[in-house]
Amino acid sequence: MRFQFEAFCSEFSGLSDTAYELEIWSVPRLQIASRKCGDVTIVDLRGKSTPNGGESELLSSYLQTLVASGVRKLLLNLADLTQLDSNGVSVIVRTFALLRKKGSDLRLLRPGGAVLDVFKVLHLLEIIPSFEDETQALASFYVLEGGAI
Repeated sequence: MRFQFEAFCSEFSGLSDTAYELEIWSVPRLQIASRKCGDVTIVDLRGKSTPNGGESELLSSYLQTLVASGVRKLLLNLADLTQLDSNGVSVIVRTFALLRKKGSDLRLLRPGGAVLDVFKVLHLLEIIPSFEDETQALASFYVLEGGAI
């Protein structure tokens, strides 16, 4: 399913009134929607990723497709993700490593509940940047050396 629409993108300069392209992939327990803000792709995850449910495979396939299509700045919105199994964590870590290898980056947005607990236990928040505010997360992709945007 694909939708295109015009929407306000962000509070900071240069990214307002940007056209979004929304794409949705889903399996019964996990819905994946993506949108663009400037050259950042925001992936909204809703539901849960459980063992043997097919969700991790869907997430892996989706993120691989994005990276193969040239996405270099990826923001994973985890606000509505309630559960993440070890396969899902592996998919996110592999994608982070792959993007870093290409000189690109991945950030996390609003991990919470059990998902946040998993990232804390594995100390992944020390490696993968995480934000509570979407505007700040988007701005972080544009911070230049010396801290200027």
